Amino acid sequence: MLIAGVQKVTLLDYPGHIACEIFTRGCNFKCPFCQNSSLIPLNGEENYDEDELFAYLELRKNVLDGVVITGGEPLIHEDIPLFIKRIKKLGLKVKIDTNGSNPKLLQTLIEKKLVDYIAMDIKNIYSKYAITIGKNTNLDNIKKSIQIIKKSNITHEFRTTIIKDIHTLEDIQKLCDLVDGDCYYLQNFEDSSDVINHQLQGFTHEELLLLGKELNNKFPNVKIRALS
Repeated sequence: MLIAGVQKVTLLDYPGHIACEIFTRGCNFKCPFCQNSSLIPLNGEENYDEDELFAYLELRKNVLDGVVITGGEPLIHEDIPLFIKRIKKLGLKVKIDTNGSNPKLLQTLIEKKLVDYIAMDIKNIYSKYAITIGKNTNLDNIKKSIQIIKKSNITHEFRTTIIKDIHTLEDIQKLCDLVDGDCYYLQNFEDSSDVINHQLQGFTHEELLLLGKELNNKFPNVKIRALS
């Protein structure tokens, strides 16, 4: 595993749990709004030592509830099952953040009971996926991952970072239909130093309030994180 960095304690990224957050290096997407764009290349800066990480987890296993594995895209790393098994041996839960591009490996993690929580980013409606992620991708893999997650007994959420320049109200409503009643978070885009395209804009607070009203009656499980 290529570990780009570690946040030793987070109270926000694994709902209801105290967790350590691991950032893997490398991603097969190039989203212009990515908040961790420095992690996209596999040949980035010096990586975090894996033995040092597990020494910390061993020391804190009675304080932590679990580990969040995010990125980058964790499921581009084929050795992730072995990595997670080491975490599980410590008695810790595992949450995976994924873009859904590797349904085969995702299914393996579920079947082997190596993951306790899955968060999948759905970038946009399928006809606008390439422009949203900055490159072409196999949309069948995205569709398969959504269905694998929905059919699993794993606690999960879907989420979309919404951008005023890319997502219309019609797009967002179609995405809500796609998720079909599952837990779904809309996250408002915010610019930062690591974002690729600084010309992008998020929605205003007033626009988010109106969006919430538009969606609330038909899609009660949809939440806008910027308003919570």
